[in-house]
Amino acid sequence: PGIHRPRTLLGERLNALVQSTLGDVDVIGMCFPADEPVGPGDRFISEQLENFPRAIKVAVITKVDVASKQQIAERLLQVNELRNWSSLIPISATAGEQLDVLTEELIALLPPGPAFYPTDATTDDDQFKRVSELIREAILEGVDDELPHSLAVTIDDIMQREDKDLIDVYANVFVERDSQKGIIIGKGGERLRDIGARSRVEIEALLGHPVFLSLRVKVAKDWQRDPKLLQRLGF
Repeated sequence: PGIHRPRTLLGERLNALVQSTLGDVDVIGMCFPADEPVGPGDRFISEQLENFPRAIKVAVITKVDVASKQQIAERLLQVNELRNWSSLIPISATAGEQLDVLTEELIALLPPGPAFYPTDATTDDDQFKRVSELIREAILEGVDDELPHSLAVTIDDIMQREDKDLIDVYANVFVERDSQKGIIIGKGGERLRDIGARSRVEIEALLGHPVFLSLRVKVAKDWQRDPKLLQRLGF
């Protein structure tokens, strides 16, 4: 969630991760949706950026494709009043508007230095992490706002079968309450089967082989507040 007011131990740990990351970067881009007024949360985050004086701050006004010209103008004025930004750039990721401008600006602000990753690297996440994220994305399609914060996916194993071109993936889906478990499984297991089918397509594209996917849904009560469960789930 980025910088936020934590309500759980998980939130505190994620905030600490964000703080640690921001302390190492050269440029910070803060996003503001053009179709929504600047609110207390935006002001809170902007104030927190004072803790990172070394980083250059860029304001990115997003969703300009769904906002009126008046809304965009109002948002630019509101955002400009928050702090002294290096630049304010309106964009639309969906429509591809001014993404080149944003890219060029961010690159221009970065100091020269050695390459940290090979030129063909697209992520530093391992295979288990990437597979778990694909499953999580499939689960979150079409659910309400509560479930994403109560959901964790872990991978027990990814194994190539010796007798055929098939990879077995054994995954666990953790939620905090029985009602959330019911949402994921669905009536007669229909939703869980749909989640498996959709995530399997993405996993096969990632791994380059046919996949057998085993999904088990488990309840870990209030795991976001339990230090032992957080550690078990990789947080």
